[in-house]
Amino acid sequence: MSSISPGPIGLLGSGETSLAGGRLFEAIAQNLPRPLHIAILETPAGFELNSEQVAGRVSTYLQTRLQNYNPQIAVIPARKRGLNESPDNPAILEPLRYANLIFMGPGSPTYAIRQLRNSLAWDILRARHRQGAALVFASAAVIAIGAWSLPVYEVFKVGQDVHVVPGLNLFADYSLRLSLLPHWNNTDGGSEVDTSRCFIGMERFAQWHSLVPADNVILGLDEHTGILLDFEKRCCTVSGVSSVTLLQNLQTEIFPSGTSFPLDRLGNFKTPETVESGLSAAALDFLRLSPDPEPAPVPTAEVLALVQARQQARLHKDWAEADRLRAQIATLGWTVQDTPAGPKLIRRDTAEQ
Repeated sequence: MSSISPGPIGLLGSGETSLAGGRLFEAIAQNLPRPLHIAILETPAGFELNSEQVAGRVSTYLQTRLQNYNPQIAVIPARKRGLNESPDNPAILEPLRYANLIFMGPGSPTYAIRQLRNSLAWDILRARHRQGAALVFASAAVIAIGAWSLPVYEVFKVGQDVHVVPGLNLFADYSLRLSLLPHWNNTDGGSEVDTSRCFIGMERFAQWHSLVPADNVILGLDEHTGILLDFEKRCCTVSGVSSVTLLQNLQTEIFPSGTSFPLDRLGNFKTPETVESGLSAAALDFLRLSPDPEPAPVPTAEVLALVQARQQARLHKDWAEADRLRAQIATLGWTVQDTPAGPKLIRRDTAEQ
């Protein structure tokens, strides 16, 4: 298997389909090889009846936001173990073989942990990251991947006593003891209820913090704020509208948007000895048996310029010009489909199948 070259990891306090989220995705996408293959894991929201729509909204957003990269996006319905849509079912995990950007987002942190711990999907994700794939996590998934997780629904909604839950511990692969909290500066409760610290408030956060091992580093992400962990440059860069907060050894540091700090501030970073270290045989066999992907067709700059010109014609209700440009695009081998999210290009030989 290939040598270790970890891809970047993007973390969002919220707003994966907002301007802040779009900028983080763009910062990652512009440095990834083409074609851009994106896989969206549905797991954190798998318990919800509309989990397909939850993941689908992200897919639709990225199709438009990253359209200049001609993204090939797959939503993976790995909702629950024991079902056909299981994170252990290799048939539905095919897109992970080639994904160079993998996303997980809203849902329940503890549900995601239960469904993904020691699963085939999780080990494939870890392996792909070591091979260079980028990872982006938002909201519930941010909590789930930490060493110690906050059971936010159980405390905030159900009324259970404050407690900690062992997380998926993604960063243990790199010798980091790191826990994460999104929605750090949340104000949904207004003046009546303190909903900061991921909705549980300062008082209950202090209780949770006291239960976490002393050597654990906590990273809090404000709303609509992201951080990009660049393993190659060993640097963390904050973006979005606010800041991130680092709690370590009883000290608090705040890093506003636009600032950077060394990756080593999160701990004594080390890469695994091999790609295979600590991964299941099933995951490694899955990746070893992967055939080379067929390159996806990429529209030329001329085609993209014509699509943009056609959009302008449509905005001005110049339908004759829009039709002329559609026909010209067709002569170059592409069909334009108008969707609520914007124009979508499909290679004509694919569209005619």
